[in-house]
Amino acid sequence: MNAHSEEPPHRGHTVADKIHVLSLSCDDRPGIVAAVTTELAAMGANIAESNQFWDRQTNRFFMRIAFAAPVGAVKDDIERALKSPVERFGMKASLIDQRRRLKIIVMVSKFDHALLHILYQIKVGWLNAEVAAIVSNHEDSRCNAELAGIPYHCWPISKNDKTKQEEKLLELVRETDAELVILARYMQVFSDALSKRLYGRAINIHHSFLPSFKGAKPYHQAFERGVKLIGATAHYVTPDLDEGPIIDQETERVTHSMSAEDFVAVGRDIESRVLARAVKLHLETRVMLNGHKTIVF
Repeated sequence: MNAHSEEPPHRGHTVADKIHVLSLSCDDRPGIVAAVTTELAAMGANIAESNQFWDRQTNRFFMRIAFAAPVGAVKDDIERALKSPVERFGMKASLIDQRRRLKIIVMVSKFDHALLHILYQIKVGWLNAEVAAIVSNHEDSRCNAELAGIPYHCWPISKNDKTKQEEKLLELVRETDAELVILARYMQVFSDALSKRLYGRAINIHHSFLPSFKGAKPYHQAFERGVKLIGATAHYVTPDLDEGPIIDQETERVTHSMSAEDFVAVGRDIESRVLARAVKLHLETRVMLNGHKTIVF
């Protein structure tokens, strides 16, 4: 439904190409959609996309609206226009410019396939992001970072200095204004404290179809069990290891004739695709947290 179909834009307003995205959640009750769209229509905005979901178990309502605001309207103007419904319904709301380039930090260990896939998708414009830094506990990906002109930080980890490494990561997030940390096969476990600090802002790719085959060598575990489907899971990082809210998953069929190395090769492709899709969904603010689950629009 377009906002201008209910009420024409104010005389003299010209709808801009700039698209804003409003994401909100609140307890469900009648009138939420009408209250928001009425305010957008009153300021002459044009709704390009609208998605909503009511979680009956928790009675929470989730909505994502992408809209073009009139030329000259800035974020403060839009937030002021939406203040009344936000306060009336007790909404938790965020408003962003869809075209902004989010700064991200990518973390990697020795396996670089997921990292390279993200860099390529940014290069061709499918992912609208800027890699502020690549962080690793090994030197293996330095060449890739230098070729892409991205600062590379190699921080080897031992049991005695893990806390210092995590402090350096948080400082790097602050210095670069990075809004998302991506664990692209980074084979170190975040502490509970770091996981809580980055909750909702750190995405991990788990190289198996959770909750099956956690821990080391999941594809070899799957091979030994003779599974017929393998997969990968992208999820937000939480203190509970590999149990964060799931953003995206994918599986692929395998057979008894394949080797464990074949499983790994198939898995690399799945991991790269799933992680990139999850990152794109997050960048476009299509993921909303709902307890231990996600709403993905």
